[in-house]
Amino acid sequence: MTNTPPRLTRLTFHSPLSEARAQNLVHRLTRTTPTTPTTILDIGCGWSELMLRILTAAPEATGIGIDINSDDLTRARQNAESRGLQQRAEFVNESAIKSTRGPADLVLCVGASQALSTATPPHHTTEALTELRRLVTDDGRVLLGEGFWQRPPTPTELSGMWPNAAATDHHDLATLLDLTVAAGFRPEWTETASLDEWEEFESAYQADVEVWLAQHPDHPLAAETRDRLDRHRAQWMSYRGVLGLAYLTLVPVTR
Repeated sequence: MTNTPPRLTRLTFHSPLSEARAQNLVHRLTRTTPTTPTTILDIGCGWSELMLRILTAAPEATGIGIDINSDDLTRARQNAESRGLQQRAEFVNESAIKSTRGPADLVLCVGASQALSTATPPHHTTEALTELRRLVTDDGRVLLGEGFWQRPPTPTELSGMWPNAAATDHHDLATLLDLTVAAGFRPEWTETASLDEWEEFESAYQADVEVWLAQHPDHPLAAETRDRLDRHRAQWMSYRGVLGLAYLTLVPVTR
């Protein structure tokens, strides 16, 4: 069908991540470590924008991105080719559970810890950290992007979030950091997405479809699309300022 809603064309990163923070992350992960990473593993990579930028900054490195969304992987391959990175970036459609793709010098897992565990939230975080320790080299780094509660959500806020949302779905930041230490890491750097980053992400997540809907109010897909957009916006308004995302640069403790 022609004139179907576009998909995520306004998003550079599939997370609340600004250009400034992305640049700082790339610099930290390629320039301030004892050795420049030569192998990179991106768990739940999506279109792998951050890994591609790291590959550009680390010309000796190769990377593997893992995801189960074929559309995102196609976009990743196209982006890699457009930047001349197709020989150094591989993207595979497979589960990350018990992955044999490591160990790598740098492991990225941004908003994708659930891909490493079959446990229910928030217990999946503990299992994911154990897997990340297994998948990273002893002198490597892990970049973990993980959700946390900035404050305890109220019952009203929870009722407007995702289906069956519960206060136990996430840890607070202090508990999350304690879990990284218990899993065999030291947190080299702790930072959290700002409200501006969240608003840019959530707006860009829906912006192109909102414009499409305004221009095609009588399209056969309009009603379904309108319901989806309105539902997501209501969820966002419920977790806005409550749900945070931590970007943790983790150093594995020598075994």
